[in-house]
Order: sequence, then structure tokens, then C-alpha cells
Amino acid sequence: MPTIRRSALVEHSAARMFALVNDVAAYPRRFDWCEAAQVLEADDAHMVARLDLGLGALRTWFTTHNTLSPPHHIELKLVDGPFRKLGGRWEFHALDESACKVTLTLEFEPALKLLGPAMALGFQSLADRMVDDFVRVADRGAEPAAPVPSPAAAGPASGETPA
Repeated sequence: MPTIRRSALVEHSAARMFALVNDVAAYPRRFDWCEAAQVLEADDAHMVARLDLGLGALRTWFTTHNTLSPPHHIELKLVDGPFRKLGGRWEFHALDESACKVTLTLEFEPALKLLGPAMALGFQSLADRMVDDFVRVADRGAEPAAPVPSPAAAGPASGETPA
């Protein structure tokens, strides 16, 4: 199963980047690669959302169940779409109060194996664009729909002890 990983070091807090990535409803307004986004269910710990994506010749859609662990990571699991398997993870590793490392990892297997190599190329381009575009949106000062949780309110990261 192809795995794609893309990372970036950014001058924004992990909480801010988490909130921007989790603001799925804003994707079509912010990104030309997102043709439509629909949040089907959402609470503080989970989201089910459908994305219709297009980048160059790549056109696809999928619905994922996202497990939210603010501000540290978002776990993606396929619910529906033209894939045999699709999963991924956004990770937001705080470097200090105003900087973090953002990593997007995607693993997928198209329903039609013949499409595998083409989908791998398309998804690599899409992953590159997604990470770069989220950084650009943050740099422009875009605000997420939900307030950005403070690190203290979000609790310590796994393995960290409160100060």
C-alpha cells in the first residue's frame, strides 16, 4: 500500500495549525484543490466528513471518520469512497509556543489496482499542496471557525507532564 509523508516546520502554534486543518467546512473557500466539503457529524472527539478533491487530472472523493486529539493529531479512516483502503494522520508537534512541525501521512489502496501508480503520483502532489496551502493560510492570518484551544486547555501531549 503506498504511503505518502509530507512535513513542514511552521511559525504557528500546534493548536492553531490543528484548528485550521480541522476546519473542514472552510476547505472549498480556502483551497482550489477542494471542490466540496461536507461535515456529516462532529463533536469534540470525532468528525465524519466528505471531501471532493481535484488537482490536475486527479479527481476523487471520499468520506472519512476523523479521531481528534487536539492539538496533537487527527487520525483519518475511510468510511466510503473509491478506495480499498485509505487512512492517514495529521500530526502537530509543538517546537515552542509559536512554532510546530506539521506532518501529513496518507496510506491508500485504490479499489482498482490498475489506478495505483497514477493515484500515487496524484496523491503525492496533493499532499505537497495540502501542507503548503495550510501553511500559506496560517501565514495570511486566516482564522479557524472554532476558537484555537490554548495548550493548557488541551492538556499535555502523550508522555509530557504539565509544567
